[in-house]
Amino acid sequence: MGGKQDENEAYGKSAKYDPSFRGPIKNRGCTDILCCVLFLLFILGYIVVGLVAWVYGDPRQVLYPRNSTGAYCGMGENKGKPYVLYFNIVNCIVAANVISVAQNGLQCPTPQPVEESLHRELCPRFLLPSAPALGRCFPSPNINATSPEYSWVNSTAVSEGVSGLLDSINARDISVKIFEDFARSWHWILVALGVALGLSLLFILLLRLVAAPLVLLLIVGVLAVLAYGIYHCWQQYRMLRDQGASVSQLGFTTNLSAYQSVQETWLAALIILAVLEGVLLLMLVFLRQRIRIAIALLKEASRAVGHMMSTMFYPLVTFVLLVICIGYWALMALYLATSGQPQYIYWVYNSTSGCENAPVNQSCDPMASMNSSCPGLKCVFQGYSSTGLAQRSLFNLQIYGILGLFWTVNWVLALGQCVLAGAFASFYWAFHKPRDIPAFPLSSAFIRTLRYHTGSLAFGALILTLVQIARIILEYIDHKLRGSQNPVARCIICCFKCCLWCLEKFIKFLNRNAYIMIAIYGKNFCVSAKNAFMLLMRNVVRVVVLDKVTDLLLFFGKLLVVGGVGVLSFFFFSGRVKGLGKDFENPQLNYYWLPIMTSIMGAYVIASGFFSVFGMCVDTLFLCFLEDLERNDGSQERPYYMPKALLKILGKKNEIPAAGKKRKK
Repeated sequence: MGGKQDENEAYGKSAKYDPSFRGPIKNRGCTDILCCVLFLLFILGYIVVGLVAWVYGDPRQVLYPRNSTGAYCGMGENKGKPYVLYFNIVNCIVAANVISVAQNGLQCPTPQPVEESLHRELCPRFLLPSAPALGRCFPSPNINATSPEYSWVNSTAVSEGVSGLLDSINARDISVKIFEDFARSWHWILVALGVALGLSLLFILLLRLVAAPLVLLLIVGVLAVLAYGIYHCWQQYRMLRDQGASVSQLGFTTNLSAYQSVQETWLAALIILAVLEGVLLLMLVFLRQRIRIAIALLKEASRAVGHMMSTMFYPLVTFVLLVICIGYWALMALYLATSGQPQYIYWVYNSTSGCENAPVNQSCDPMASMNSSCPGLKCVFQGYSSTGLAQRSLFNLQIYGILGLFWTVNWVLALGQCVLAGAFASFYWAFHKPRDIPAFPLSSAFIRTLRYHTGSLAFGALILTLVQIARIILEYIDHKLRGSQNPVARCIICCFKCCLWCLEKFIKFLNRNAYIMIAIYGKNFCVSAKNAFMLLMRNVVRVVVLDKVTDLLLFFGKLLVVGGVGVLSFFFFSGRVKGLGKDFENPQLNYYWLPIMTSIMGAYVIASGFFSVFGMCVDTLFLCFLEDLERNDGSQERPYYMPKALLKILGKKNEIPAAGKKRKK
């Protein structure tokens, strides 16, 4: 008893009774003001960077092709000419002559005619039947090479080059078919998403009735799978042992599949599965009460969601905010990447020999007359200038944009967690449910969080953002070192990546519980994180059991929703199940797997959104439950707020007030 008490004191003292505490504190002040000011200044700078990108950028460079003078096709004076024609497609086949699409779009040194003659190479030497692709005219794949006029196409360099170019660029037919499939099936995809929404909501609401048998069924299912794995490993081990297949005969090999044919592999797998089976059985025996507590909390969470149905649709608010954050960053990055448009650089391209005195690699005017003494002299558009202020700072601005993306996205997610925690905490600390639940708990929590705790959310989001940026940098370094033969460097990078991955998971866990404490008590981020961590460490076994039981249950729920929608979509869109009459016929599709995959991904997003709310509800109620145990003792002055099912499991009860005596407010 003394050892357990000393261990708990190492993680702080238990929460003390506060007679004025009745749930989320309403009289609170602003927290982490310095971080709030820093975050607002950063957002202001983020907006300024967007304005700079909008002023200097020109996304037409990506959307429209250019001719050799740098003019856009399909715009302005070329409005009726939407496609660019390459005079000599052979020049496009040479990799050295194709300029990066990401930098300047697809360009080839094949200028179009102005008013010059064929011998000056300002008119095409040959013409091929062509088809438009990405705003450019490419030779049609249906050219009859046996025809005398196109017999030269049998040249290996030309035919293979044109074929390769078309294979990599001309995706027009596929994109049109995909668009047609979406146009024919979009309403049925919405029906599938509606089914996913209904299944997710039904699963959560029914947990109050089926949580206990469902958890028991899942645990028995895991034990059965492990038992079958042990049996299978034993059968394989016995067969290979009788055959005398040993690892000593195989030796060392990098072909991992070869180890399936040796008995030691199956013996090791058998031992591992047996240990897991034994650990799970021991957990069922010695932790059965904590499993019952976890089940009771799951039922209470389902009850809380039933009383506050608006919380289930809060992920829509988070989704809209995330779309705004990601969309703003994407547009800003696009405008920054095309910010070289205001300045043009033209160079002289010499395609023939004998022009020793030609001004090669010097600036030129594409509309001016060329030097007639050198017929091969051409003025070709090559790229964009990088001498402007925005162009010189392009890399730094893009880094600022990436930091802004991660920080704003993490802040939006933190906002959702804190708002939901405030709403569900209001439910738990209502003594008489649902009578004492405050009106509009979700909107009240949203306003309270924005008004007082923007800085605290920004603080937690910034810590997580810095770790995520560090992981991205390590991934980049690892990508650069993949061709290296230095195993020590690769091992060190791998260890750092593993450590940062673990650190990110821990910070997400700590932030999540810190936001719950912020929503309840209104303290700053550091104090809330410390109090949450200490409270959880004083109840670490309960934390582990609840976390795993909840994860198992929500995984099964996602599997049920996504699998059900996927099966129904497959049978409908593949035509194996006919529609419901003439007005509800199966759509005729080019790729029936496309709406199926769209429905499955949409169902996963919907299920994840609903179950994330439920998971936040469980975590919030769990922290409130632990606080309730430490603050109260069941007396008339300090009654427990937990439901009767938890009181019964813990062997506790609230004293009944004497007749005519009301509970102290």
